[in-house]
Amino acid sequence: MKRKVKFIFSFVILILLCFKNIYAKELNILSKGEETAKVTIKIFSSLTCPYCADFHLNILKNLEKDFLKNKTLKIEHHAFPLDLAALNAEKIVRCGNNMNTKFKLLDIIYEKQKQWAVGTDINKINDSLLAIGKSLNLEENKLKSCLADEGLQDEILNERINAQKKYNIDSTPTIYINEKKYKGKFDFVSIKKYIEKI
Repeated sequence: MKRKVKFIFSFVILILLCFKNIYAKELNILSKGEETAKVTIKIFSSLTCPYCADFHLNILKNLEKDFLKNKTLKIEHHAFPLDLAALNAEKIVRCGNNMNTKFKLLDIIYEKQKQWAVGTDINKINDSLLAIGKSLNLEENKLKSCLADEGLQDEILNERINAQKKYNIDSTPTIYINEKKYKGKFDFVSIKKYIEKI
């Protein structure tokens, strides 16, 4: 069953690649920090990826504490869903009323990844994602509408396709800092030193 879901997901991506106008749509990237910041860090991640959760919770959060206050860092979350569960989780994130709520949803989804991103029953996974959305006082009907929103799905898949085209993403998380792929150690101290050099 899991292989079948992955095949269908991959097939949808392939079909979308066939449409040339898919690249024309302006993407609504999640971001925080100043537009004029000297350093922009782009994180390409799948919300079911345990390494992405670890990066977000244990590295990115500490970078925020050190660099966001002095307005030297801009953070961008780029959706790169690897399966249907990750795609639906991204839909819940995008269902937030504002950027702050969207990042709070992203935080909780990563914090509770081991609870919701389990098994192959997409209905159970969706129920868990709905519960996360409701924990931030989002209306259930709105959340269900987001899950069923084909336009929102296209937006997220477009984001993945554009990332693949421009950055040649081959694993998650992939980190770009000022448009240069980060190839150092994935720990807080190493990335902090890299940013400080910039």
